[in-house]
Amino acid sequence: MKTFEFYGTSGCHLCEIAQDMLNSQRHSGGEFNFFVVDISESDVLFERYGVTIPVLRHPGGSELKWPFSAQQLRDFITF
Repeated sequence: MKTFEFYGTSGCHLCEIAQDMLNSQRHSGGEFNFFVVDISESDVLFERYGVTIPVLRHPGGSELKWPFSAQQLRDFITF
């Protein structure tokens, strides 16, 4: 089962939307896990992702940056 990293921060309404989309994909039969990485806890991550969150990082290293549609998310997860 694939495990993705989800970069975001608390209080980010776009991150909440993206997490809802991820949870919806899982409830629809998507076989994957993800864990949240709060970029506010790292200067390096905040510098890298501060203006592009939410970002989903594939186990293979590619990244899906906001904005993305449900279809783009589905395609990325199954890649």
